[in-house]
This record gives sequence, C-alpha cells and structure tokens, in this order.
Amino acid sequence: MRGRMSDARSYAAPTPLGSPPPTEAVARVLLSNNPGLAAGDQVLVYDAWRDHTVAKAANCRKLDPAQAPVQSWLGVLGMPGRTAWAGLKHIGKPKPGDTLVVGAATGAVGSLVGQIARLQGLRVVGVAGGAEKCRHATETLGFDACLDRHQPDLGQRMADACPRGIDIYFELTGGDVLTAVLPLLNPFARIPVCGTIASYNATTAPEGPDRLPALMRLILTRSLTVRGFIVSEFDADRPAFETEMSAWLASDRIVHKEDISHGLDSMVPAFIGMLEGRNFGKALVRLD
Repeated sequence: MRGRMSDARSYAAPTPLGSPPPTEAVARVLLSNNPGLAAGDQVLVYDAWRDHTVAKAANCRKLDPAQAPVQSWLGVLGMPGRTAWAGLKHIGKPKPGDTLVVGAATGAVGSLVGQIARLQGLRVVGVAGGAEKCRHATETLGFDACLDRHQPDLGQRMADACPRGIDIYFELTGGDVLTAVLPLLNPFARIPVCGTIASYNATTAPEGPDRLPALMRLILTRSLTVRGFIVSEFDADRPAFETEMSAWLASDRIVHKEDISHGLDSMVPAFIGMLEGRNFGKALVRLD
C-alpha cells in the first residue's frame, strides 16, 4: 500500500491522488443478486478504504467463521501468512540446523516466518523494536533470540546470536538490520526480499560511502541467492498453504497477535503507526 503512494515503476499501478487507498477487507454482504452469496455472508474482497462497496460475486471469497475468525484471512490465513510461508519455502529453502534471521519479528509476516522456521528445525533470531516485543518473540513465538533494534551495537549482538553465521535472511526491513546481517552471511545463504520498510519514507539518498560494490562482491564471493518476490507469484500454492497453516493453528503450533484500531477515522493513524513500528502484531482496522 505504501508503494502505491508513489508513481515510481513498481509491480502495481500507483493510486491516483484523491483516490481511496486499495486494500483487502473482510465484508458482510448486505444485499446480493447472485445465488452464491446471501445477505449476512462474510467475504474476503479486494477493495479500498471505505465502509460500503459494490462488488462482483466472482471477486468475493465466501468465508467460514466456524473455520477461523474471519479477520484471520487478512493475516495468518491470508496474504501475510502466504507471504511468510511461500517466501521461506521457495526462496529460503530451509534445512534443519540452519540459522534464520528476520526483522519486524513480531509483525504479521515476520512472526510467521520465525515460527514456521522453528517448526522446521531452524535456529531463529528475530529483530524487533523494544523489550516487550523481543520478550514476545522468545517467550510466546519460540524464537531462539530476539534483538532490540533500538539498543546500540546491533552488529555485535547479531554476531553473538548467530555463532554459526546466517543461512537465511528474510528481508523485511533493510536499514540497520541488513547492515548487521551482511558480514555474517554464510556461503550459499538465501535472502528472500519481501520488503525494505526502513527506507520507504526516505526523502534523500543514504549517506556514503557507496556500499553497493561491497554488496555485489559479497553476493559473488559467497554465492548468495538474493530474490525479490510478490506473493501472487505463488498463488498456485494457496490450497497447500491453507491446509498446512490451518493444521498448525488447530494444534496451537502457530500463534498470532492482532493490533486492532476502531473506526474508519483510525485508518490513517493506524497505517502510519504500522510504518513506524508502533503496531504489535497484525495491524487491522475494524469498522464500527
């Protein structure tokens, strides 16, 4: 959504000024002229920031509230969950004993990346903003370690937490986390690139020196795999993902946290707060 607020070349068309930002939503059907949907049904729909809309039934997915709370399809069972699952599976290629690092470790994607990796026998190190979030990552999510990005010497603390180096770095943040990770990457390490939130609001180029040549040399000399992805590339895996994630949820092997704001007027502060890391869990807005 943040990327669509720019007219720079990207994988999605920009949102014109004055238009409501696009987003996924869980909606309740008020009136239907399609026999497949009835008033009262709850559906997943790709729409925009607003409280009412008209949509084609073909663009709505009917949800079963008995399977999971319907907002789960905006988080753990939806796009963030599929992003974590597919990026780790197809690009991270985890192996038992690997060390994985993920930033935004208590967010909608990062928290699931770490938990899925833990279930597959990896050592998991997260980075999060603040002691409370770090405790949640280790005590609730089961991470082996979590580093507070607000504390000094992140590079040294990262080295201490990853004594065998890093085999997978799931890139969500960029910035200081990437700087701390790069020297520790093992030969043939994999880097699924999902986001670089630390630079989304930058208005100037980063201060020198230019580190791109050093990064390219590292990619070459350590045979790194760096692969950006958009979750829609893996849409064919959706049934397999939902089957596996539903089983993990039912057996309490995956936990997820939601940070819910209320009312359409809270959309803007909730969105800005998410970009600044103020949310604790999946950021959602429930319409009153």
